[in-house]
Amino acid sequence: MDGARSGNDGTTGARRSAPPGKGEKIADWADGRLGLYALAKANMRKVFPDHWSFMLGEVCLYSFLVLILTGVYLTLFFDPSTNEVVYNGTYEPLNGVLMTRAYESTLDISFDVRGGLLIRQIHHWAALVFVTGMLVHMMRVFFTGAFRKPREINWVFGWTLLMLGIITGLTGYSLPDDLLSGTGLRFAHGAILSIPIVGTYVAFFLFGGEFPGEDFIARLYPIHILLLPGIMLGLVVAHLILVFYHKHTQYPGPGRDQKTVVGMPFLPVYMAKAGGFFFLVFGVLALMGGIASINPVWAFGPYRPDLVTTGAQPDWYLGFSEGLIRVMPGWEINFWGHTLEPGVFIPFSLFPLILLALGVYPFIEAWITGDKREHHILDRPRNVPVRTGLGAAWLSLYAVLLIGGGNDIVATHLHLSINVITWFVRISVFVVPVLTYYVTTRICLGLQRRDRDKVLHGRETGTIKRLPHGAYIEIHEPLSQAQLFTLTQHEQPPPYEIGPLVDANGVRRRVGPTQRVRARLARAMFGPQTRITKPTVEEYREVTSGDHH
Repeated sequence: MDGARSGNDGTTGARRSAPPGKGEKIADWADGRLGLYALAKANMRKVFPDHWSFMLGEVCLYSFLVLILTGVYLTLFFDPSTNEVVYNGTYEPLNGVLMTRAYESTLDISFDVRGGLLIRQIHHWAALVFVTGMLVHMMRVFFTGAFRKPREINWVFGWTLLMLGIITGLTGYSLPDDLLSGTGLRFAHGAILSIPIVGTYVAFFLFGGEFPGEDFIARLYPIHILLLPGIMLGLVVAHLILVFYHKHTQYPGPGRDQKTVVGMPFLPVYMAKAGGFFFLVFGVLALMGGIASINPVWAFGPYRPDLVTTGAQPDWYLGFSEGLIRVMPGWEINFWGHTLEPGVFIPFSLFPLILLALGVYPFIEAWITGDKREHHILDRPRNVPVRTGLGAAWLSLYAVLLIGGGNDIVATHLHLSINVITWFVRISVFVVPVLTYYVTTRICLGLQRRDRDKVLHGRETGTIKRLPHGAYIEIHEPLSQAQLFTLTQHEQPPPYEIGPLVDANGVRRRVGPTQRVRARLARAMFGPQTRITKPTVEEYREVTSGDHH
């Protein structure tokens, strides 16, 4: 009883806890209905690896956020109307010129809306950086094999985002209805017309009649600001959820395996770095928008079907599609009263097929290897020469066609014949990817040999030592255990083989053509000729047991 009384008057014993504050009550209320505490406890301390190449994905994400923010601002002032008006505004050189309301509102944004030109240019630069970041990010994923199980679906999400980003960019720079964007639309209209049988119907459906039509800008507008961004936003969220769920891939190194991640916790370290990096990306885009002019629509003038701008070029990510058409011979076939345009339709079809090859590669490689394990450790590109060579060949093809897409600009700036450039691109389309593949694979094999020598003999120090009998040798410094692990942790499994065609009972088993193709591809991509055998433990001990260093 005395103890109870002393506890009540607060002199001795356990004190009564203070009542919870308002913030704690709100947190308890939310946790009781949403389970936030358990979710935060499980994920807020999630570890993320620390490597500069992982920031490429964040560049894409932050550029996309900047696109949404600036796009919302521009939406408030843009009028997607093809009604013709006579301009009488701030930009005097165009006063009295007949133009669409879409073009007039673009001029108003550029010259009359406070900060309008800056926001327009930030929006355009962010679009270019967004697509560039996605391509570079996907190449990092491709060359390191980060697309393997369980991330194949995330690779498809990323590839779809790249395709939608390209289409969104096309719809975006077509909205101002200036002479450059109109020329691009005319190009797209001609490509659609080249589709056999249904091309005319598709073109009439999209443009609302004969080109340029009266409804096309109004149709593009909701697609550009609502439909495509909405789909992309959903894919971005799904992409990030899968990244969080699967845990991040990491480069090989000590303490890193398929189950253990070495890095920094999500909170507070990673979030602080990510937040700072967002403002860095936003600042760079704002700086580019402020000092580097892009898409000066007032210099092009309004679109007229009978005119074209000098040196008209699309944004870089569509340059290779135009290059396909520019270097293709102008074939034309008249058949039963119909005209077929393979000179336009074939390159128009190759454009998505070249991108599709990138999208389906993870599934092809998984089928060839038959590997169903989960992979959370990245490959060093040199250890998978064929995959690295194929990626480099794909990029070289992209670069060659980009030159073809700007053949007129290259010709005028380098004072070359446009015919010479066109034929150079036509030949290079077939030669350069093959040459790039061969050189890349040879470089990868050379780097593997160097890694093997470094493991066995150590790192070259540049220090020359003279032996008692007069010979000179270079002192080699043994590698640390961490370096040895990094250079030798990769696996070298045997490629898929069909096996014996006759079993133990002398019965010949049937082998389908798909199995034969798979075996040949496996031997070509992962066979002994594509790797330098890494040192065994016995070889390392034999070499390092004596005074070889």
